[in-house]
Amino acid sequence: MHGGRPPKSTQRTAFGKRLYNARIEKGLSQAYVAGQLGITQPSYADWERKAISLKPEYLPMLAELLDVSVEQLLGSTASKQRKGGGPTGKLRRVFDQVSELPHSQQRRIISIVEDMLIAQKTKKVGSSPH
Repeated sequence: MHGGRPPKSTQRTAFGKRLYNARIEKGLSQAYVAGQLGITQPSYADWERKAISLKPEYLPMLAELLDVSVEQLLGSTASKQRKGGGPTGKLRRVFDQVSELPHSQQRRIISIVEDMLIAQKTKKVGSSPH
């Protein structure tokens, strides 16, 4: 009997791929996600690797933890339609490119953008008439 990780040839389910990608994008470990959900890491790993029956109450918890919608986790195409939110044009392309950078570089960019937004907000508050 072999121990350790399963062979890489194991195909993830479509749900498992979405779950895995959302977790990696967020920079979280399986152990962390499992702990937040109150389950074991091996149980969570099965969710990413195997066809499983997931209790419905876990879906909103996963979505919140991974900053995605339940529809995205379930693979609903309806959630991919633009509803007026998010950047468009050049800004959208830049954000798409940033999302492909290593997480450490993404965090640096986010920090810079957040600092700029705070400075802009402070500037607006300071210049507004009382």
